[in-house]
Amino acid sequence: MSTSTYGLQDIKKELQHLSALQLTDLCLRLARHKKENKELLAYLLFEADNQAAFIEKVKAEVGFMFSQLPVQSYNTAKYLRKILRLIGKYTKFIAAKEAEIDLLINFCNNYLQYADRKSSYKPLRLILTRQIEKIKTTIGKLHEDVQADYLSEYELLLENAEKKHPWFNKNVYVL
Repeated sequence: MSTSTYGLQDIKKELQHLSALQLTDLCLRLARHKKENKELLAYLLFEADNQAAFIEKVKAEVGFMFSQLPVQSYNTAKYLRKILRLIGKYTKFIAAKEAEIDLLINFCNNYLQYADRKSSYKPLRLILTRQIEKIKTTIGKLHEDVQADYLSEYELLLENAEKKHPWFNKNVYVL
């Protein structure tokens, strides 16, 4: 026997008929089942009203994680993917393209500062290039006025990457 899944519209209609106490019970029950649900609920309740402070907390956490970066290239790549999963989770919570760009630019700047420059390990290179491509496409999806806010920061990131890594060609990623 399998349970049928309902669409968001059906769930929304059903939730509108419930009392506040029933909604509270449902939210708490949902939060008990997955850690990510609990974290999202905590973000929505306590952090969503001050998004800038939350982004700064995430940047501080990412900066601390970069300071703990392993020396070996293989382990460094694994750790960087772990940091990216954390950033991805928080950007899902925030649900704003601007915050995603901000966090990814911060990630790339930390990468340039802490990652081994002499390494020829291809997965390490791909981590940086994929994040820069992601920033480029996300900036392209923004309104033109908002794009201008991030272009100078993005250009600076490309210049720094080209200076620090001989294999990096900024012309490939120019908007």
